[in-house]
This record gives sequence, structure tokens and C-alpha cells, in this order.
Amino acid sequence: MTQILVLTQSEVETLLPVRECIPVMVEAMTDLARGNVFQPLRTIIRPPDASGAMGLMPSYRSGERAAFGLKAVCLFPGNPARGLDSHQGSVMLFSGETGQLLALMNASAITAIRTAAMSGVATKLLAREDAEDLAIIGTGVQARAHIEAMACVRPIKRARVASRNLEHAKKFAEEFASSYSFPIEPVASVEAAVRGAQIVVTATTAAEPIVKREWISPGTHLNVVGSSIPTTREVDSATMAASSLFVDRRESTINEGGDYLFALREGVIGENHIKAEIGEILLGAKAGRTSDNEITLFKSLGLSIEDLASADHLYRKAQNKRAGSWLDY
Repeated sequence: MTQILVLTQSEVETLLPVRECIPVMVEAMTDLARGNVFQPLRTIIRPPDASGAMGLMPSYRSGERAAFGLKAVCLFPGNPARGLDSHQGSVMLFSGETGQLLALMNASAITAIRTAAMSGVATKLLAREDAEDLAIIGTGVQARAHIEAMACVRPIKRARVASRNLEHAKKFAEEFASSYSFPIEPVASVEAAVRGAQIVVTATTAAEPIVKREWISPGTHLNVVGSSIPTTREVDSATMAASSLFVDRRESTINEGGDYLFALREGVIGENHIKAEIGEILLGAKAGRTSDNEITLFKSLGLSIEDLASADHLYRKAQNKRAGSWLDY
């Protein structure tokens, strides 16, 4: 009889802080760029009468730490109003040698941490070294993880946060006031947050653009995180056209990235608009930022290899610490 590891949301958050996850994402992206990852596009199940959708995200990583991973996650946009994360599900880790199930882990926690850590990797590679003025658009789970990630990779001295509800922005600022050395200022509009910012994070459920090109200063870096389907976007087409576009994976972007696909359909960008995958920059195969005035944009879609790498790291750490629940299976 074998044992499987079960990790709850709080256990994942304790074992995998955002700062520790950043190098895990570097390893995942370099493995992807080297061709050591097999990863089909995610499958989305959208029953016409359901309140949400289910996504299935499988992957395999070869090598000494060969493993299969599968994230099964339900997306329910109405959950935040119930006090729940919009993402609900589990990440499963399987042995690459025998196929045995090794672990079952809270997907909401892993998704929040690895997504923010991935934006941390992109920001470290693409933002100006002196970038210190941060705008966070959104106040949900991703916004919370992203402010930590940005503080890990750049010397933030000021942050502004905007939400559809100003009260949510005020609560966000109050909650994190003692957590960081820089002030966090709630503002009444996305424009007020974005103007003058050197790093912008959009982590919302918006279906239509909330960021306009005219608000963005030269040299800004954007992490566009919220949309992971072809029919929604957070930034307008003019922003996409004016930015050097970097992605986690080309195949995912051209099939699933609404921010990219809307701009492509409107004819303001061409099919060659993607400058590089993050892994290609990490390997030195492609360049990142080339000038201080360049606007860089990382379109984050979230990849199954990010979940697999996080789960593998968590499994090994939990083994060493004998953390979590180990159940006969």
C-alpha cells in the first residue's frame, strides 16, 4: 500500500511562499524552453446551464525528476461575492516512474502563488532596474500574491491599488499597511493607479479593457494576468500594439490569450508580435527589454508545468518536513 500527500490551502501557503516559488518558476520555464515538458492545451468544459466552467490542465516533465501533473479546477466568477476564490480545485502529482498518485494539493493556493511568482520572474527580467512605483489593479487573491511578488524583485517605494469598489481598495491598503515598508494608497480609478506607474499588474475578472494606452508611461512594465480565455481582455489593443509582448508560452497565447487575440483580430498587431517566451530569455536565446523607454508586457496565461513544478517542490519539502497529511491509498 502506498501513501499520498494531502495539502490544504494553508499548508500550501506555509510551505511555498511566493519568494521561494520564484526560482521554482525559473526552473519550470527553462525546462519548457529546453523541450523537457510535454503539455497539451488546457481543456475547458462549459456546460450551457452551469454557473461555472471546469478546466483540465495536464503536463509531463522528463528528466531525473520525471512526473505527471494534472490540475482540475472549476472557475466560478460569482464566488468572490460568496467570500470564495473564483478558482476551486486540486493539483494532482503522479510518479513519472510508476504513474502512482503521489499528492493531492489545494489548487487555489498553488494557482495564486505560482502565478504571482511567474509575474515576479517576468518583472525581474523585463522591468527597469529602477522601477519603484507599482500599480495593482484588483484586490482579490491574485492581487494579494502579486504585491508580494513585485516587492521581491524590485525596490518598490510606492503602490497604488484600484478596484471596481473603492471600499475594497481601502480594505486592501489597510490590511497590508503593516506588511510592507512602502505606502499602499487606494485610488478611485484604474487611470489614477496606472498613470506614472513603472510596474502595472492587472489581476481582475474584467471582460472588457480596463487599461488604456494613453495612461501608460514610457518604460513601464505590465503583468497582464486576469484573463486566460480568448473572449476577455484587460488591456486595449493600442496598449498591445505599443508594447513589446512576452509570454509564458506561444501556443497558449495564440489559442487562449484574449488580450493578444482581440488586438490581432482588430489588425493592430501581426502574428509575429510576440517577442519571446520567458524561458527563451532565461536561456539567453532571446532578448528582453532593449531600452529604458520600451513598454514591456508579460501576458500571463498560467501553464500546467507551473502547477506541476510547484507540486513537485511542495511534495519534496513536505517529505523532508513530514508536513501535511499522509494517507494510505
